[in-house]
Amino acid sequence: MSKKAPAAASKNPPRVAIGWREWVGFPELGFAAIKAKVDTGARSSSLHAVDIETFRKRGVEWVRFEVHPEQRSVAGSRICEAVVFDRRSVRSSNGKKELRVFIHTLAKLGGETWPIELTLTGRSDMGFRLLLGREAMRRRFIVDPGRSFLQGERDARPGMLDPRRGTHHHSARTKRAVKGKTT
Repeated sequence: MSKKAPAAASKNPPRVAIGWREWVGFPELGFAAIKAKVDTGARSSSLHAVDIETFRKRGVEWVRFEVHPEQRSVAGSRICEAVVFDRRSVRSSNGKKELRVFIHTLAKLGGETWPIELTLTGRSDMGFRLLLGREAMRRRFIVDPGRSFLQGERDARPGMLDPRRGTHHHSARTKRAVKGKTT
């Protein structure tokens, strides 16, 4: 009588189910909740930003930008700063290519907090201030396209966690990501 080998434990943790709309926070930028459209067809995640300007601080390129977290409103707006991670050509939903600034920060959705790469662009004509692309969701979430807010309704108004925040203070994890190391 032969015995079967025990099944190997899965190396991948179980994935969390999310809907096509979710509330995503950005604690390093000071935002508790921004309504996101979850879009598996988009590679990159994109945050609505205006007045985007780059500058140098101690020899490092930074970007200053204003975020309007609420749809069709400037309520809760704040000026943020972050290290420029990259610049890349991105094809927008209208099919046109544009050169965009990319930053690294931390995202929070449900009980998950993870480093995320964001493009900054004007999304005032779009229905959502945040587009959560497939790279941000890879190996973390499963999308149920027929449901919304599976991780709960917002527990705070869109906008600020702390009115003093706005400058992107890198955690050790995002500092490693900025240097090109994986965590």
